[in-house]
Amino acid sequence: MLERDVEKRLHRPIKDLGGMYLKFVCPSFTGVPDRLILLPGARLVFVELKKPGGKERPRQVYVQERIRRLGFTVFSSVDTPERIQEVIDYCKREVEADAVQTL
Repeated sequence: MLERDVEKRLHRPIKDLGGMYLKFVCPSFTGVPDRLILLPGARLVFVELKKPGGKERPRQVYVQERIRRLGFTVFSSVDTPERIQEVIDYCKREVEADAVQTL
């Protein structure tokens, strides 16, 4: 499985939740996670995709920790069907929680 295969498995479920799944490129700041998930209710999730067994570089780990300290959710090393499902399940819970809050 390649990184693009991981991406394909994640894109459709996020879209089905009413979210947007975006590739994130920040030329002036290195190490940012490569995907953004925007969910209803102004929820934002950062995702770093990897090919199976791939790991973040030290700069990526540093930036992910900075993002987490700001209060955002970051999924690291999403590289297996199980990790993909973790992201999807988290996003489903976030969308469901937003739906309950708006009632």
